[in-house]
Amino acid sequence: MNETPPPGAATPTTETPASAQVAPQHPIRKKPTRGRVFRRTGYPRAISEGVIIFAAFRLLEMASRTTWPGGAIIAFFFLLLFFEFFPPVWAAMRVVSTKREKMSRRFWKMGPILAGLCLLVDLIVTLALGNAALLFGPDGNGPMWARFLPGAAHPFSVVAFVVNELGYAAFLLIYFTIAVVCTRLANGGFLRFTMPGGDGRVTL
Repeated sequence: MNETPPPGAATPTTETPASAQVAPQHPIRKKPTRGRVFRRTGYPRAISEGVIIFAAFRLLEMASRTTWPGGAIIAFFFLLLFFEFFPPVWAAMRVVSTKREKMSRRFWKMGPILAGLCLLVDLIVTLALGNAALLFGPDGNGPMWARFLPGAAHPFSVVAFVVNELGYAAFLLIYFTIAVVCTRLANGGFLRFTMPGGDGRVTL
């Protein structure tokens, strides 16, 4: 005989155990990657920052230091050296790259590109403001463009100027290229290679 449950009786339901209930999954937001030097940036901006650092060096080099005390001149001297030699290192560290990218074609080009732009900055400052001695500030001979004119107080030949700039260009090209390469290789270790080529390869 079939028994019908009374109207007030509760209908049995199957309940899922609390352990079996899965909480809704929320997507985890990844924080933006941070490099060793603040936030990494793109290739053009890294080169632009390197040029700005070099321009700061060239302009600070033209500041007069005749009335400075000895200690301040020494500190300023090291600051100038830092601004002169740091642009390629800064630019190479600032570029965003993959974990496996060490020396691609764009980094081989970075040194010459940065050297050419910095040489252009040096030409502009030299023609507009003149030359400077590292410890003594401006040489006192005035802008270079005025020294090319006939009857100038401190004449300077165009040929000698071109030779000097070519020598400085060679220095910038060699140093900036070496600095970029060494900075990229030092970013994660100088020796990094994988052996052998099979499934059991090991990265050193």
